[in-house]
Amino acid sequence: MKKFLKWTAYAVIALVLIAVAGISYITLALPNVGQPEAIKVDATPLRIARGKYLANNVTVCLDCHSTRSWDKFAGPSDSTVLGAGGEKFDASAGFPGTVYSPNITPLNLSGWTDGEIFRAMTTGVKKDGSAIFPIMPWPYYAKMDREDLYSIIAYMRTLKPVGKNYPGHQLDFPLNIIVHTMPQKATLGSIPSSADTIKYGAYLLNAAACKECHTQSNKGQLNEAMAFAGGQGYVVPGGSKVFSANITPDKETGIGSWTKGQFVNRFTQYANGKVRPTPVKPGEFQTIMPWWRYGSMKVSDLEAIYAYLKTIKPISNHVLKFERNGK
Repeated sequence: MKKFLKWTAYAVIALVLIAVAGISYITLALPNVGQPEAIKVDATPLRIARGKYLANNVTVCLDCHSTRSWDKFAGPSDSTVLGAGGEKFDASAGFPGTVYSPNITPLNLSGWTDGEIFRAMTTGVKKDGSAIFPIMPWPYYAKMDREDLYSIIAYMRTLKPVGKNYPGHQLDFPLNIIVHTMPQKATLGSIPSSADTIKYGAYLLNAAACKECHTQSNKGQLNEAMAFAGGQGYVVPGGSKVFSANITPDKETGIGSWTKGQFVNRFTQYANGKVRPTPVKPGEFQTIMPWWRYGSMKVSDLEAIYAYLKTIKPISNHVLKFERNGK
């Protein structure tokens, strides 16, 4: 019996050492996506204009990286502090930890090289080599065209240096370990010709990371069999829950019966004055969809996205739109 207990103790110690060694490797050696590229983005007027459009209305970087007024419908962002960060994601929103969107104005990024910003956007690794939790959809930006990414960087450099810096993320166990394994090397794509409407629409849909919100997930893993079928829940301020819509071409539960004009108008009404940012009280219908940003997307780009969505697999999935305070 004594010999058995001794060997059991040895086995437990060995397992503990293996676990410690594994965690040490993960936290010390990872992420490993390589050094930032030695690039210098030439901030031409054309790039700045393209970057402004993308960052504000397609990739909507300026939505998450600016504080949003959640007492108004769809949480319009504060235009006086564009890029200053400060949006908080924590347990009250069902998040496993606490994350603040960082300041991406020159107040914070003036010490970053263009290569370091490019690496952060496309691989999920910060200037200091630590991992970025993919609440920022860098896996989608990693598939964008290099020139578009350069344009966003050029535009970011023009932002007014405002606000302050925020604490780094604090993630719950075991996510604080797992996050080190998430960054991946980029697999950049190429922007199709806008004349190829469907491929161009697919490119824009990826850049906007629509799949991330409009697909149900389990512990961060998207259910690919239900891609774009909606149903992913998000807690909004006040404790209620909103669910992403089914945007597959299913005629009963998706957008299969929508005309192109109806689809486009669903967005543009938030930019042409037809819909205003009306006050919303806790418990009333609210959404995290950044309508105020997407509403100013070019009509031709919205039409391209619509054309692509009409080609994907229709999935029947009736989605509950809103759940008040968990009821």
